[in-house]
Amino acid sequence: MARKTVIVVWLGTLLTLSLASVHLAEAQQAKKVPRIGFLFTASPVAFRSRIDALRQGLRDLGYIEGQNIVIEYRYAEGKQDLATELAAELIRLKVDLIVASSTPGILAIKKVSSTIPIVFTSISDPVTSGLVASLARPGGNMTGLTIFGPELSGKRLELLKESFPKITRVATLWNPDAEVNVFKATQAAASSLGLQLQSLEVRTANDFDSAFEAATKKRAQALLTIPTPVVNVNQARIVQFAAKNRLPGMYALPEFTDAGGLMSYAPSYTALYRRAAWYVDKILKGAMEKGEFEDYFMTVDRAPLFRPTVTL
Repeated sequence: MARKTVIVVWLGTLLTLSLASVHLAEAQQAKKVPRIGFLFTASPVAFRSRIDALRQGLRDLGYIEGQNIVIEYRYAEGKQDLATELAAELIRLKVDLIVASSTPGILAIKKVSSTIPIVFTSISDPVTSGLVASLARPGGNMTGLTIFGPELSGKRLELLKESFPKITRVATLWNPDAEVNVFKATQAAASSLGLQLQSLEVRTANDFDSAFEAATKKRAQALLTIPTPVVNVNQARIVQFAAKNRLPGMYALPEFTDAGGLMSYAPSYTALYRRAAWYVDKILKGAMEKGEFEDYFMTVDRAPLFRPTVTL
């Protein structure tokens, strides 16, 4: 009889432990902390305010970094090959989604995965670039915010011409491997304004010296930048060249004026990054599984920043 009692107690203990293990596993699964990747194709130093804006947007939605969300930050410093390596690294970490800052960043991610959800923060023209089907229904595995780069580029030239009516030759720094549609729109705008656009192609940091030399030889009268990672990373270098050669500079990013550049015309990037947190929240809450992802709308903050900071 005593032996039967011992067996019953033993079996009861095993059952209790088993149930406790099941409840513990369920609790652990329920408390799974989301992990998102952040692939920034430029440097973290110059664009710290944008990163802070993304964090603030997440905090506003209840996500506290290090508590109920983990963010894996990766910075490509303007190098496309490195961006691809970092994208692959984020995929290996099994992040739930990736926030990308630019078209080159998205292209880097697409090389290593066609299924990971992507939220982009400030793409020039996602439709023409072939990243999404349309603004109203992006489709596929990505969504986010656009800055309508081609439209803004023409406006920058217009403002530059209004500020300096006598200029006729405008040197334009851009990467021919990215944002070709923006450059074409800039060419069209230049033609309508009676301006000659001088193409200064920069694919890597090593191309800037020859680009600056070409601008000097062709007697450029003003400088315009088209935002790409390699241009953005070298903002201080570009501003210094413009100042040294007394070239009025119109820049696509407000950070260039912070570095001493003359003027910029751009959307509020911090607002865009803060808004991107909304998309992150929707995806983490299961929009992909619910089939709602392709119903998201593209949004954009188009508030201009025209900030003359230096008198030449």
